[in-house]
Amino acid sequence: MNRTFWIIALISFINSLSFTILIPTIYLYGRQFGLNPFQTSLLFSIYSIAQFLATPVIGKLSDRWGRKPLLILSLAGTVVGNVVAGTTTSAAILFLARFTDGITGGNNSVAQAVISDVTTPQDRARGFGFFTAAFALGFILGPVVSLAAQSISLGASFVAAGLVAAVALVVTIFFLPETLTTKAAGAENIFDLGLGNLVRGIAIPRVGVLLLLNFFTGTTFSIFTFAFQPYFLHVLNQTSQSLTLMFVLFGTMGVLMQVQGIKLLTRWLDPAGIMYLGLLMRSLTFMMMPIWPNVGYFVLVGTVFSMFNSLVQPMLSTLLSLNAQPQDQGMVMGLNSSYLSVANGVGPLIAGAMIHDSQPLTYSYSLYLSGGLTFVLFLAALVTRSQYAAKVES
Repeated sequence: MNRTFWIIALISFINSLSFTILIPTIYLYGRQFGLNPFQTSLLFSIYSIAQFLATPVIGKLSDRWGRKPLLILSLAGTVVGNVVAGTTTSAAILFLARFTDGITGGNNSVAQAVISDVTTPQDRARGFGFFTAAFALGFILGPVVSLAAQSISLGASFVAAGLVAAVALVVTIFFLPETLTTKAAGAENIFDLGLGNLVRGIAIPRVGVLLLLNFFTGTTFSIFTFAFQPYFLHVLNQTSQSLTLMFVLFGTMGVLMQVQGIKLLTRWLDPAGIMYLGLLMRSLTFMMMPIWPNVGYFVLVGTVFSMFNSLVQPMLSTLLSLNAQPQDQGMVMGLNSSYLSVANGVGPLIAGAMIHDSQPLTYSYSLYLSGGLTFVLFLAALVTRSQYAAKVES
């Protein structure tokens, strides 16, 4: 891995740190504004839907104008959105700030395009493993920073996230070189990568099926991400500090698995095989979590979940990159991020609609649903293997 790879890995880590500071906070922060579970789920969804609208354009423009300027734009939006969210006293402004962060939030797809630019096909799985590990490392330190910020206020977590994103912005401006060597031809309308292209993306040979797999994978995971928090707080009767420590545990196990686990697994399995293993174990642990409402049991199952869950996304990204044409890497990663964004918008709404404060048992319904749907997805991935794995195996 060259110097540019490690610079983008550092930027991804700082960016993930900014993002993960907020994860243990958003649900509680929304309730502080008097929002019910469904309204609080909209705080997650409005960010993701805004990303869905913007990321295809950002990915396309990164193929046309370069990775660096688009990364700068998206990080600047994160800084502004989070600082405004953390200092407002209005629920309406809070929603607007989340939308602002989302509409400029294509930094993840651009960073993935940089990884594709600077790694060889043989090293791409390892490269995306390190990239995802850098993001997962944020899951360790982000909640720690969140704990410190929460001692001031929940809003301070958003301000801290904005300041951390500002560091990533500075590193990008002064240290990241441009990695795009072959620019895509300019289009008359920079917004022509819209819903029609998302639909047409499904028809791209070898890529379309992976986009669908990633969409449904993201949906089931985002259902869990929202539902897990009220379940942990209200069914298991835990505190916000304990919830934050769970995210530290998830991040720690994820980093260990992505740094060492993927390296070991690639000796025996190809990227598709590792993805199947991750999906199967994710589905089983989702369904096991709510069986026994005991915090020790939940931590044990959550530990297993976090290990195998960390395999899925880097392998899907690897398969997408290996199956996409070199000149389309940014576009494909942009499409993929858009599918993930809409998945992240849909999932919390499903979970929020199933939860009723007066019926604590409803907090477990979304966990069972996530597990069942993930198992169906595991079977679908096996059945469609020939559509995307042939190029990788040849």
